[in-house]
Amino acid sequence: MKHSFVRSIALAALVVALVSGLLAGDRVAWQEPQVIASGGGHQGPWRMNESDFDYVDAPTAAIDASGTIAVVWVDQARKNLLFQRYSADGEAQMAEPVDVSRTPGVFSWLPRIALSDSRPDSVHVLWQEIIFSGGSHGGDILFARSDDGGRTFKEARNLSDDRAGAGKGRVTADFWHNGSLALAPGPDETLYAAWTDYEGDLWLSRSSDAGESFTAPRRVPGEDAAGPAFGPSLAVDAQGVVHVAWTLGERTDADVRVTRSEDGGETFAAPSSVHPGPGHVDAPQIAVDDEGTVHLVYGESVEGPMQRYRIKYARRARGEEAFTTPVDLSGRQLERFGSTGFPAIATGTDGHVYVSWEVFPAPGTRPNGLGFVYSIDRGETFSEPEVVPGSIDPDGGVNGSMQGLLGSKLAAGPDGQVLLVNSTFRSNDSSDVKLFRGAVNR
Repeated sequence: MKHSFVRSIALAALVVALVSGLLAGDRVAWQEPQVIASGGGHQGPWRMNESDFDYVDAPTAAIDASGTIAVVWVDQARKNLLFQRYSADGEAQMAEPVDVSRTPGVFSWLPRIALSDSRPDSVHVLWQEIIFSGGSHGGDILFARSDDGGRTFKEARNLSDDRAGAGKGRVTADFWHNGSLALAPGPDETLYAAWTDYEGDLWLSRSSDAGESFTAPRRVPGEDAAGPAFGPSLAVDAQGVVHVAWTLGERTDADVRVTRSEDGGETFAAPSSVHPGPGHVDAPQIAVDDEGTVHLVYGESVEGPMQRYRIKYARRARGEEAFTTPVDLSGRQLERFGSTGFPAIATGTDGHVYVSWEVFPAPGTRPNGLGFVYSIDRGETFSEPEVVPGSIDPDGGVNGSMQGLLGSKLAAGPDGQVLLVNSTFRSNDSSDVKLFRGAVNR
């Protein structure tokens, strides 16, 4: 009996040691945040393209198979997008950032970036250009590519070229998100761009030649009576299946809509709802892993639009029709923060799943930090939520993306490499863009 008791104690101690070792070994090791751009802190009244803005803002990032980092951000004073490449250890690869949009008289906002596995020197950038062409709202979707690693960019191409306010996601008649657009690479040098306009339509355009040309925009079918589409997200699996997610405006009970195309965007399955029922869903994002599983995150508020949100996660395996029951990722942070929202999701080459989001002091305020979780078992379980070290500004600044929080701040690379970018705005003082590099220690 005594020996059995001793063996039980020893076994329990071993289990505790193994679990403790696993948890300690699986933590993300974050490097010190790296300031990669700085600017002023002035945002004057809105006067369309005559507005007096002076700040850096709205970064987005990607990582290639070698671990090289690509970042694009907005310089509001110049009204342009700037690009820089960094080595895996954060060293800039070009003497000065490169101007992508080259339209100093027109605002360029809220970019997305994609890299190519088959063409290491290809860089693709999509953004919202605030062109006023006579419609009720300004906005078009522009695309530019580089074939030399970002040292130069081709002349931008207007993919939308309409008067409906492309890039806007209408929440109500008087409130909308800018940056309602998405970009995703696929196999065989395909590339997909999606966006919504103020009128509520969701559009898709495809390139079959690595961004050399694009198809005319095709409307993604939805239920016209359901409400205006906004906040699209795209993911393309290794077989070329195109997955699209979005949500709806003008509704207090908006849910996530998803569809997929198996013929390169020519036709789509009837959209289905992931979150039917009461409560309001916002800002869905999807990613697809190397096994074809679609991973989905979104904000959910049981109290209705623009209230207190938490981040929910669900996934759908290849061949399945339904998503798993959503789980709460950020609820523990609501003990400290007033709300969490606008998530981003990325999958690594090792099957890891990473999720980040904005943290808010209270509903209706500007966010002031970034939350983060990750999974090392393809979304079966997740780490406890954490605030990304250094993402809360000690001088009281707020997160940027001042023109809209529908951004793409998260990227994942090889060997557990994870990357976040964020901008900070200090009113009437300064602004900066920071790079947060991390890795899962295993």
